[in-house]
Amino acid sequence: MLTVPTNRRAFLAAAAGGALGGLLPASLLHAQPNNGKTLTIVLPSNPITIDPINQLNHDAMVLGQTVFENLVEYDLDGVLKPQLAKALPTVSADQKTYTFELRDDVTFHNGTKMTAEDVKYSFDYLLDPANKALRRPIFAKIAKVVVLDPLKVQVELAEPYGQWVYFLTKYMGIFPAGSRKEHGDEYFKQRPAGVGTGFGVFEEWKPNDYISFRKNPNYWRKGLPAWDRLVVKMIPEDATRVAYLLTGQVDIISAPPPREFNRLKTMPNVTGASRPTLGGSLLMFTNNLKAPFDDVNFRKALACATDRKTIADKVYYGLLDPTGGLAPPRGWWYNPEADKEIAFDLERAKQFLAKSKYPNGAEIDISIQAEPYLLDTKDAAIFLQAQLAKIGIKLNLKVYEFSVLIQQIARGEHQMAMQVYMSPGEPTYTIANTVMPGQFLSKSTGYDNAELNALMSAAFAESDQAKLKDIYGKMQMILARDAPIGVLGFVHASNLWRQGVQDFKVNQALTMSVGNVKL
Repeated sequence: MLTVPTNRRAFLAAAAGGALGGLLPASLLHAQPNNGKTLTIVLPSNPITIDPINQLNHDAMVLGQTVFENLVEYDLDGVLKPQLAKALPTVSADQKTYTFELRDDVTFHNGTKMTAEDVKYSFDYLLDPANKALRRPIFAKIAKVVVLDPLKVQVELAEPYGQWVYFLTKYMGIFPAGSRKEHGDEYFKQRPAGVGTGFGVFEEWKPNDYISFRKNPNYWRKGLPAWDRLVVKMIPEDATRVAYLLTGQVDIISAPPPREFNRLKTMPNVTGASRPTLGGSLLMFTNNLKAPFDDVNFRKALACATDRKTIADKVYYGLLDPTGGLAPPRGWWYNPEADKEIAFDLERAKQFLAKSKYPNGAEIDISIQAEPYLLDTKDAAIFLQAQLAKIGIKLNLKVYEFSVLIQQIARGEHQMAMQVYMSPGEPTYTIANTVMPGQFLSKSTGYDNAELNALMSAAFAESDQAKLKDIYGKMQMILARDAPIGVLGFVHASNLWRQGVQDFKVNQALTMSVGNVKL
């Protein structure tokens, strides 16, 4: 059985009503707002690493992107723009060669100037199987990187794969030539001082408390950042994150509780906003290699028994766009027919179950995350538990810390798991990583479909949007037909912040971006 903190909503209701006195510790009751040049933000989960090429946790990308940068970036609005490159790359006619001109005003935090040799070294390290970089599979189609001159680099692909540039912001960084051998992986994971080009320089990591950065005085974007110090605190409990914001102890919080979000963002000295993401999906990872998910009719019974709209409206209060398909309803590549194939319909669910190897239902363990990750999944899991009981499926809820759960999913050790999964908002990433062989989460489903794989290869080689829409539509229909993974919908990114915070914008593609923030 799942144990949910019984005081969470009472705490938040009291805080929102101003009755903090009987609930908060004395240190918060007498706290003074931070009026200095330190920006303090809060994440709901403990980061595992700052190293982008081994990053697991989407929330923690605010850390890696404070220190590390790349050739291009996926900006706040989901638009691909140059970063360390002067412009977006020129691409050869066969779509296999990408040429980048580098900026000539970028220095690493150790004072050395960035050149094409550093770019080549960074990619070579990532791509070397001996280094076991977690995110290597995303970039495995890169055959080699060639230095053309000190400020020009060429990336050659083994086959067309235009999507790779969209993943650089999330899972790659440029670091000084030789630095990985000099410092070792643990240094990049926990204390990467001197090895990035970003607006923040690593300062200190105090486990289970905070990670701090100081302003990069030589940052190539002049005038940024406006703060002198960035402190990233880790607070898993909803009520405590809100209390820290209301008492001025922090400036911005991630993953505010959906039930209270609309009320909290109108409180004095607090504001907030949300944005639908194109890549943040609430997924149910069903292990197709384990009973009862080894039967397609059972998987479709579960899909059709899931009332996504009620979950979106009553659990997440509009912070979820319900869909059963692996494409956001707002995305240009969305196929409504695929969504319709596995739409909520209890009668169809019962019919699929009757045709399955498990006509009398089954008992399932579902693994969920203890702390919120964009959204808290615990309430959705409880709601799903009640829904599935209507067709004879018993759901047992198992709660794990993020670091345990994500490894369990990646190794395929779960029977079923529910988690928010974040991609850059590009059509191929979620599908490739969860249901195609050799990717980070391919064992989470154990699914392999030759027709789907061929369509994905065709998508990698295509650039015409109309043709891509047709390809992606066919892929969605295959996934709806086989239901190898469950989808509840696509989440909205949301934040709350103090009114003294200026130039902060909710990030469509990432949890937080703080380089432009002023106090």
